[in-house]
Amino acid sequence: MEEIEVVVAHSERATLRVGDVFLKIDADQARTEVEVRAMAVAPIPTPEVLWRNPPVLALAALPGSALGRLGEPSVASAAAWAAAGAAVRRLHDAPLPPWPGKSLDEFAAELDRECEWLVSTGVLPADLVARNRRIAEAALRSWTPVFTHGDLQLSHVFVDGDDVTGVIDWSEAGRGDALFDLAILTLGHEERLGDVVAGYGADVDLDVIRAWWSLRSLQAIRWLVEHGFDPSAPGCEIDVLRARMRD
Repeated sequence: MEEIEVVVAHSERATLRVGDVFLKIDADQARTEVEVRAMAVAPIPTPEVLWRNPPVLALAALPGSALGRLGEPSVASAAAWAAAGAAVRRLHDAPLPPWPGKSLDEFAAELDRECEWLVSTGVLPADLVARNRRIAEAALRSWTPVFTHGDLQLSHVFVDGDDVTGVIDWSEAGRGDALFDLAILTLGHEERLGDVVAGYGADVDLDVIRAWWSLRSLQAIRWLVEHGFDPSAPGCEIDVLRARMRD
């Protein structure tokens, strides 16, 4: 009998693995709808949808393994990271999805709220928050929208050798900033940014990518804490913020 593996579980959603099938259970079916629609039109490999019976979505496992995980060294080759960059470029060159993504105003308002919470609760020193907020503001500029994944963590990109076999977790997909995807992919793995940009094959503003690292980390900490994750683990979000103090 195959065992059930709990991949991730918190109050909003859970993912279970049974053999070669992933069962995603989400309290918000709007997110699942976005995920299914995005995978249907994305021009890069995605998991096969086996069936959907709300609130459960069944997906086939992808071959290979994740590009890496936040807080851990990536053993993937430079060529694999470049292949990930090339896959992201194909996504960004695709026609825009018909639904919107998070707006500039939404990002700005969320940044205000989270910085205030981080300081008022004493979770982070005020100077660390202030420094990273100043850096983050470079990301808050107008951008030409592209088809973005929206949560392109390196653990969501699967590779086999030097090839990308697929990308998972599309519930945040929509119209957005290309550099946001590149930033999330390289968050906590700054040493891999050059490989990703080489595979992406276009000039990018590295300062804006660094700004998104700060903004994403500032915005994520409260959610992580409230859902049982540790943003202070080595190499994770708080370390990303501390690294900007040395810039």
